[in-house]
Amino acid sequence: MKQILVTGATGFVGKNLTSFFKENKQRIIEVSRSKGDGRVSYNEINVNIFNKSNVIIHLAGKAHDLKNISNKDEYYEVNTELTKQIFDSFLISDSSVFIMLSSVKAVADNVLGILNEHCEPNPKTHYGKSKFLAERYVLSKKIPQNKRVYILRPCMIHGPNNKGNLNLLYNLVSKGIPWILGAFKNKRSYCSIDNLLFIINELIKNNTIPSGVYNVADDGYLSTNEIISLISNSNNQKPFIINLSPFIVKFIAKIGDIIPLPLNSERLKKLTESYMVSNEKIKKHIAKQLPLTSKQGIIKTLESFKN
Repeated sequence: MKQILVTGATGFVGKNLTSFFKENKQRIIEVSRSKGDGRVSYNEINVNIFNKSNVIIHLAGKAHDLKNISNKDEYYEVNTELTKQIFDSFLISDSSVFIMLSSVKAVADNVLGILNEHCEPNPKTHYGKSKFLAERYVLSKKIPQNKRVYILRPCMIHGPNNKGNLNLLYNLVSKGIPWILGAFKNKRSYCSIDNLLFIINELIKNNTIPSGVYNVADDGYLSTNEIISLISNSNNQKPFIINLSPFIVKFIAKIGDIIPLPLNSERLKKLTESYMVSNEKIKKHIAKQLPLTSKQGIIKTLESFKN
């Protein structure tokens, strides 16, 4: 039986994906920056290793930096150039399926209405631009008839024990600290790790799903105020939401850009902007119900923070 090769195996998605495959008795090759624990490094991978793998899942990437302190070149070295190398090896190998994890940020930093696959890419950050350039490279190549290529654009990925913005909110609300951003009204899409793994597995199994670009998001949208209420409910607390003037909040965030504060402009944007993503295309081709709704996925993630 051929194997599945997973780059970025030590990241949040990578750990969950490799655990999922192992539970299903699937042989995998784990690739990361450094070797050890059965993993191979990027310096060691070659066409021969690709030939042993029927599926290549490229998760490796430089994540978006909320503190804006990363060297911009790192984004292009990892997100763009490494993707080119991996994809070139896939094209000349015996591997038949290539799944690349991109991001909705490769298309838009801000969304008016609902983001779908027809929206013209216009990334603003180095993270988004580096992801877009990787996508463009992959899409520019002629794909052999015996191969399938999928570019997945998930929105905010979360899941049990993921230390991201949800964990930050959970700790804030659990301590009884009031949520001062109640005046900001938004609707956001989220992507549960369960749904992402389900979709990746369906793409591998179903060879009738055409190659292409697919958004990945849960069903339904949630506001940040609704997230705060869900956190409070999970801790048997009453939601403590204050509608502080957006002008004052933005002023505090500007100060956070200069000195270390829990809130800065980038984090404020992340917490309060509307970002709705359509998942209709991928659902149409999979033709199955996603395991979790947006609300169910958030609740599952929040419950994990109690441990």
